[in-house]
Amino acid sequence: VQLQASGGGLVQAGGSLRLSCAASGSRFSVHGMGWYRQAPGKQRELVATISSGAGTNYTDSVKGRFTISRDNAKNTVYLQMNSLEREDTAVYYCVAYKPGSNLINSWGQGTLVTVSS
Repeated sequence: VQLQASGGGLVQAGGSLRLSCAASGSRFSVHGMGWYRQAPGKQRELVATISSGAGTNYTDSVKGRFTISRDNAKNTVYLQMNSLEREDTAVYYCVAYKPGSNLINSWGQGTLVTVSS
Protein backbone atom coordinates (compact mmCIF):
# COMPACT_ATOMS: atom_id res chain seq x y z
CA VAL A 1 0.00 0.00 0.00
CA GLN A 2 1.29 3.45 -0.90
CA LEU A 3 0.74 6.33 1.49
CA GLN A 4 0.67 10.09 0.89
CA ALA A 5 0.57 12.35 3.92
CA SER A 6 -0.45 15.99 3.89
CA GLY A 7 -1.70 18.76 6.12
CA GLY A 8 1.39 19.84 8.00
CA GLY A 9 2.31 23.45 8.48
CA LEU A 10 3.08 26.24 10.90
CA VAL A 11 0.64 26.90 13.72
CA GLN A 12 0.70 28.83 16.95
CA ALA A 13 0.64 27.06 20.28
CA GLY A 14 -2.94 26.28 21.22
CA GLY A 15 -3.99 25.96 17.61
CA SER A 16 -5.14 23.00 15.56
CA LEU A 17 -4.14 21.08 12.46
CA ARG A 18 -5.53 18.05 10.70
CA LEU A 19 -3.18 15.65 8.98
CA SER A 20 -4.42 13.37 6.23
CA CYS A 21 -2.90 10.23 4.78
CA ALA A 22 -4.30 8.87 1.55
CA ALA A 23 -3.69 5.21 0.75
CA SER A 24 -3.63 3.43 -2.56
CA GLY A 25 -2.68 0.08 -4.00
CA SER A 26 -4.31 -2.19 -1.46
CA ARG A 27 -7.60 -2.84 0.29
CA PHE A 28 -7.36 -0.03 2.80
CA SER A 29 -10.00 -1.27 5.21
CA VAL A 30 -8.05 -4.36 6.24
CA HIS A 31 -5.02 -2.41 7.41
CA GLY A 32 -4.46 -0.99 10.81
CA MET A 33 -3.04 2.50 10.44
CA GLY A 34 -0.89 4.76 12.57
CA TRP A 35 0.93 8.04 12.92
CA TYR A 36 4.52 8.38 14.08
CA ARG A 37 6.48 11.54 14.64
CA GLN A 38 10.11 12.49 14.91
CA ALA A 39 11.17 15.70 16.59
CA PRO A 40 14.57 17.27 15.93
CA GLY A 41 17.26 15.34 17.75
CA LYS A 42 14.83 12.76 19.08
CA GLN A 43 13.86 9.21 18.21
CA ARG A 44 10.79 8.49 16.18
CA GLU A 45 7.80 7.76 18.40
CA LEU A 46 4.39 6.24 17.85
CA VAL A 47 1.65 8.84 18.32
CA ALA A 48 -1.62 7.03 17.56
CA THR A 49 -3.00 3.92 15.96
CA ILE A 50 -6.37 2.87 14.61
CA SER A 51 -7.22 -0.73 13.89
CA SER A 52 -9.19 -2.06 10.95
CA GLY A 53 -12.12 -2.17 13.36
CA ALA A 54 -11.56 1.49 14.33
CA GLY A 55 -10.18 0.81 17.78
CA THR A 56 -7.74 3.56 18.77
CA ASN A 57 -4.68 4.01 20.96
CA TYR A 58 -2.64 7.08 21.81
CA THR A 59 0.64 7.88 23.41
CA ASP A 60 0.10 9.54 26.78
CA SER A 61 1.38 12.95 25.73
CA VAL A 62 -1.37 13.44 23.13
CA LYS A 63 -4.34 11.85 24.89
CA GLY A 64 -7.26 14.24 25.01
CA ARG A 65 -5.71 16.50 22.36
CA PHE A 66 -5.27 14.32 19.27
CA THR A 67 -7.85 12.15 17.53
CA ILE A 68 -7.09 9.52 14.93
CA SER A 69 -9.86 8.47 12.57
CA ARG A 70 -10.32 6.73 9.26
CA ASP A 71 -12.65 6.96 6.30
CA ASN A 72 -12.54 3.66 4.47
CA ALA A 73 -14.65 5.04 1.61
CA LYS A 74 -11.92 7.61 0.95
CA ASN A 75 -8.98 5.32 1.80
CA THR A 76 -7.78 7.98 4.19
CA VAL A 77 -6.65 8.18 7.79
CA TYR A 78 -6.66 11.45 9.69
CA LEU A 79 -4.96 12.90 12.73
CA GLN A 80 -6.83 15.82 14.25
CA MET A 81 -4.46 17.73 16.49
CA ASN A 82 -5.87 20.27 18.93
CA SER A 83 -4.29 22.35 21.68
CA LEU A 84 -0.95 22.02 19.97
CA GLU A 85 2.18 22.55 22.04
CA ARG A 86 5.71 23.43 20.99
CA GLU A 87 6.69 19.89 21.96
CA ASP A 88 4.44 18.60 19.15
CA THR A 89 6.82 20.08 16.58
CA ALA A 90 8.00 17.17 14.48
CA VAL A 91 7.85 15.44 11.15
CA TYR A 92 4.75 13.25 11.18
CA TYR A 93 4.61 9.97 9.27
CA CYS A 94 1.67 7.75 8.56
CA VAL A 95 2.05 3.98 8.46
CA ALA A 96 0.01 1.02 7.34
CA TYR A 97 0.26 -2.23 9.26
CA LYS A 98 0.10 -5.67 7.72
CA PRO A 99 -3.43 -7.04 8.14
CA GLY A 100 -3.86 -8.71 11.50
CA SER A 101 -0.36 -7.75 12.56
CA ASN A 102 1.64 -5.11 14.40
CA LEU A 103 4.25 -5.21 11.67
CA ILE A 104 4.51 -2.11 9.53
CA ASN A 105 3.81 -2.68 5.86
CA SER A 106 4.37 0.84 4.53
CA TRP A 107 5.55 4.29 5.52
CA GLY A 108 4.34 7.51 4.02
CA GLN A 109 6.57 10.46 3.42
CA GLY A 110 6.70 12.85 6.34
CA THR A 111 4.79 16.06 6.78
CA LEU A 112 6.28 18.77 8.96
CA VAL A 113 4.33 20.29 11.81
CA THR A 114 5.85 23.35 13.45
CA VAL A 115 4.25 24.83 16.54
CA SER A 116 5.38 28.31 17.47
CA SER A 117 5.01 30.01 20.83
